[in-house]
Amino acid sequence: MAFDGITTKSISYELQHSILGGKINKIFEPNKNEVLLSIYANGKNYALNICIDSNLYRIHLTTNTKPNPLNAPNFCMLLRKHLIGYKIKSISSNDNLERIIKIELEGYNELNDLTTKYLIVELMGKHSNIILLNDKFFIIDSLRHLDTLSNSYRDILPAHEYIYPENTKNNFYDIKSFDEFYNLILENNVTNLTNFLVGYFTGFSKPFIKNIMLKHDIKNTEFSKENIFKMYEYLSKILNNLDSNDVSLIRYSNEKGKLDYVIDLEPKTSNLDINFYIDDFYYNKETNNNYVSYRNNLLKLISHILKKYSLRLESINNKLKECENKDLYKLYGELITANLYKFSKDYNSDKVELENYYDNNAILTIPLDNTISIANNAKKYFKKYNKLKNALEIVTLQKKETEEELQYIESIIYELEYAKDIQEVNEIYNEISENPIFKDYIQSNNKTNTKKETNISTPREYHIDGYTVLVGKNNKQNDYLTTKLASPNDIWFHTKDIHGSHVILKNPSENISNDTLIKCAKLAAYYSKGRLSSNVPVDYCFVKYVKKPNGSKPGMVIYTNNKTLNVTPSIEN
Repeated sequence: MAFDGITTKSISYELQHSILGGKINKIFEPNKNEVLLSIYANGKNYALNICIDSNLYRIHLTTNTKPNPLNAPNFCMLLRKHLIGYKIKSISSNDNLERIIKIELEGYNELNDLTTKYLIVELMGKHSNIILLNDKFFIIDSLRHLDTLSNSYRDILPAHEYIYPENTKNNFYDIKSFDEFYNLILENNVTNLTNFLVGYFTGFSKPFIKNIMLKHDIKNTEFSKENIFKMYEYLSKILNNLDSNDVSLIRYSNEKGKLDYVIDLEPKTSNLDINFYIDDFYYNKETNNNYVSYRNNLLKLISHILKKYSLRLESINNKLKECENKDLYKLYGELITANLYKFSKDYNSDKVELENYYDNNAILTIPLDNTISIANNAKKYFKKYNKLKNALEIVTLQKKETEEELQYIESIIYELEYAKDIQEVNEIYNEISENPIFKDYIQSNNKTNTKKETNISTPREYHIDGYTVLVGKNNKQNDYLTTKLASPNDIWFHTKDIHGSHVILKNPSENISNDTLIKCAKLAAYYSKGRLSSNVPVDYCFVKYVKKPNGSKPGMVIYTNNKTLNVTPSIEN
């Protein structure tokens, strides 16, 4: 939804009739863009949320709590000093539908004198701000400082007089008649009605105008005088009722079928309809944005580590390929040593041809380093053989460990791709922060650092043919589900050689039908990396045959006595 001037004026009306006379008793600043005022008014506690984020700017009452920093920021401390104990005398928005709300506050200062202060909330995209003024309209301080040296057209600095932002658009309230409105359309040769109204008048957003056009079947580029009259009349009705309970936020579907919220003529069901519509809308949007950003930051971090380990495996494979020639170097050394008597001390050449007594005395050409003696060439080949022989043991072990790490990293990427909310992402973060391959990188990466939570969310739960089926959401939960929550005679499912969730069929009896097993296997295939495939192998066995080796990665198990079903992934059971 668009937080336009229409919405701002409607919000200010509701605030005026709900928290007027209320006393500010607490002030918080959850983040650099947000201030929360706790207000006691009319026997109730309210929380006024003011957000100046460039994409989520807004002001409204909220019922959603947010974590606060341990140490209050400077602007928060200043607001507490000046506004705690002050009462709200008035709340108003500009008559020209600018997205500016002025909150007049009255209270006693440190000298016990009755004083007036103003809190100005400017909701203007990246130029949004929260500004505290004294009774002379001079700035005490603001959440963001601006000056003319930083390409600003006005100074927003302490001790400077506050000046309202310049308004280059026109005020619809100045239009006195339909004829004046119609002539305006003609004079400007309007070809796109929405773009003209939004660009010419203050306070109108495209969704707001488009809703009216859809409601009255007005074409954007083909409009008659009759349709222009409908637009003028309806706009006038809405604007003349913004300071009433006859307008509220409605949900409408735009021309692309996307749902949105706009102000429209519809009676409110309560005095705070618009406030709490906006509260829920932006809370859900903000939560989703945080989830997407958090998940993408982790995916970026883990993809970087995946690339690092993939390059390491490539290097290991190259080393193993080199080790394949170790026996050839041993052969070179043996043949040179066996034929040393044939060469003089001053023999100098870059190659030698000798009979290979291991291959029916076939002639073998052996490269030589002509900067050293032929005897030292033999020693060099034996040394290279021994070096590669020892390296083979080490590199083979390194390859096994690296492949295990890669499998684990890929399982984390799978979990993140299918994580549904910020809690699930946070559990994955907590899991990888304990792993040495991620730990150091995470500690140096502030973008993904967050408060650690120890609570484990509950597994997904399904009911199939009267049985309870549990599905793990991440590696740690898979371990908990399989090794602690499940009983020995429950049935365990997992995709064969494919990353996926552990699935447990709670089995109070041994008479499980094949149809039930197939449905559970389809669920296991659905919650795996093979979700988009049509034929996925799924192993299953009793939980008592599933073991977790000591020191193994989270989610890694071994199992025996299993059977395999090939199924098409499905969640519709």
